[in-house]
Amino acid sequence: MSERRGGFWLRLAAGLVDGILLGLFCSALTFGMDTSTASATETVVNLIYATFLPLLWGGYTIGKRLLSIRISRSDSLPLSLGTMLLREVFGKMLLALITFGITLIVSAFMVALREDKRAIHDLIAGTYVSRS
Repeated sequence: MSERRGGFWLRLAAGLVDGILLGLFCSALTFGMDTSTASATETVVNLIYATFLPLLWGGYTIGKRLLSIRISRSDSLPLSLGTMLLREVFGKMLLALITFGITLIVSAFMVALREDKRAIHDLIAGTYVSRS
């Protein structure tokens, strides 16, 4: 591991920044919508943000940019749509739904305790988070 990896606290802080920003945006966007429509809209906005912004912005989300960490592929190739869909949609969202959130807890422990700081979604997609 020649590169410094983004550990638990940096990743958590970046996630909180992104969550606050997305929460504010989604609150304004869904104001006046019924609950089910608002929930579906928020899910779509979150998926678009987490999947496409790193593709367009070199592995960064706003929270990751502010904390100087970024998503990279293990094989050093540029991020691709397939990689980000595996990471965000399958590795995070679907597995969390299927396992009732257990994979999120396991991933947090993996990032905190593994030497390479990779979570389940990183292993599935062949990615890691590095300090930039």
